[in-house]
Amino acid sequence: MKLLMLGGTEFVGRAVTEAALARGWQVTVFHRGHHAPPQGVRALTGDRTGGGRGRGLAALAEHAGDWHLVVDTWSGVPTAVRDAARLLADRAGHYTYVSSRSVYAYPAPAGLDEDGPLVTGAPPDDSGEGGEVPYDRAKRGGELAALDAFGDRALLARAGLIIGPGENIGRLPWWLTRIARGGPVIAPGPRTTELQYVDARDLARWILDAGAAGLHGPYNTVSRPGHATMGELLDACVQVTGSGAELRWTDPETLLAAGAEPWSGLPIWLPEGELHDAMHRGGHAKAEAAGLRCRPVGGTVADTWSWLCERGGTAPQRPDRPTVGLDPRLEERLLAL
Repeated sequence: MKLLMLGGTEFVGRAVTEAALARGWQVTVFHRGHHAPPQGVRALTGDRTGGGRGRGLAALAEHAGDWHLVVDTWSGVPTAVRDAARLLADRAGHYTYVSSRSVYAYPAPAGLDEDGPLVTGAPPDDSGEGGEVPYDRAKRGGELAALDAFGDRALLARAGLIIGPGENIGRLPWWLTRIARGGPVIAPGPRTTELQYVDARDLARWILDAGAAGLHGPYNTVSRPGHATMGELLDACVQVTGSGAELRWTDPETLLAAGAEPWSGLPIWLPEGELHDAMHRGGHAKAEAAGLRCRPVGGTVADTWSWLCERGGTAPQRPDRPTVGLDPRLEERLLAL
């Protein structure tokens, strides 16, 4: 199989690239040149936004040959998806766009499947206020651009929370580094709070299988709700770091009253309610029936910790995403309670 990975040097894109190489596939990576791609790929360089020193899509246009599969993780202005998909429509057999469950209109009720109501997709040329397009509208715009060019040869992988080695958002890495420091740690309760997510490597494996099988249309690529709990996740962090940290489970009312921010201040965690239903209780049956399998949370945590240790304990940070984690001063106040 011949794969064209648009991106392929960080997190999900890199997981897809490495999974394809492990299968013996021929992999071409088209990227901006900011990070080195995995060894064994053919690298083409360009800037899909047309900025910087890149030549836009010229390297792709000039490349001799075609591909069986294309995988695209773009999350910015949909113009980039539109232009790449149109260029490749006659040169690739299948196009997978890694989208997001954020494309569902809020509030997305528990169990919502792929037929749920959607947000309005941003037009390809809409740069939004200040040059930014809201994430949900950008992802839906990317979906529409992929469908316009590839039709029933386009697969929309609507992921939710993605964690695992290589994470450049900082959610699981923050919990691991905080717990590794030891001592009492504020843990957002209750312990039984259900989580729904996907390990980037499991997502990558499914994307390659689904693309090779010619699947098309939308799939919610997440685990079942309750695949893990907040307690199981943080217990695994304590175990793999060997820090002996003491988890101080704190009820949501106390946390919210003190000003602790779910999701950003306390990564991954959301209290019961609309946000939790939208993020951690989505429909998952279609992707599971199509072969998506999610490894136990302990494996994801252990492998992420090993990766962090190899990097000296510091995770990469995407420049277009805010840093996450509880302010140490707020944690001190909460521990004092």
